[in-house]
Amino acid sequence: MTALPLRAADRLALFGTLLSVFDAVHPLCDHWVQPSDDARLKGLHGDHYVYADGTPLPDGADPADSDVPVYRASVLGRAAVCRHVRSYTTVQLATALTITRVLGHRVPLRALLAGAAVNAATHLLIDRREPLLKLADRFGKRGYIDHCTATRVGQDGKVTTELFGPGTALMELDVLCTKSVLSTPLRSGHSNATAE
Repeated sequence: MTALPLRAADRLALFGTLLSVFDAVHPLCDHWVQPSDDARLKGLHGDHYVYADGTPLPDGADPADSDVPVYRASVLGRAAVCRHVRSYTTVQLATALTITRVLGHRVPLRALLAGAAVNAATHLLIDRREPLLKLADRFGKRGYIDHCTATRVGQDGKVTTELFGPGTALMELDVLCTKSVLSTPLRSGHSNATAE
């Protein structure tokens, strides 16, 4: 049996280190760094108007008559996901820089930034949920997503079923899809969706 060339072993070690670091940092970014409002709002879609908390305006209400700011759902969703991806990418990039420096690696800045850009783009698409749902539809995997939901009981005793958030297939796919693109370092709008 021949030994791996030093350069190949070095690259494999770096890949394994970054993969495990990103695996550990992903939940930190999604559950602690991300504000709850962004987690709840980032999957909002549509041209209908909503309040800043994502609650739709009552039927027939004129947005111009509102005493408080109102937004198109998609605009609010995109703003929330962009804030989350910005903080997620910042933490991931800072972690990658720290770990590589501590271990004595000098990864070219262009390579780290390229990896961070791919990671940010895929995370944004995944967290907007619609692209992921369309992909699942295309590959015939929507049944799993629709089946693996979470049931929540609110403080008022109201029971809701959610397609997004902890305990759902979409949260599992978020982690799985993000891990699958780590080799290059990396909600349709339900206002009641829990943070993830």
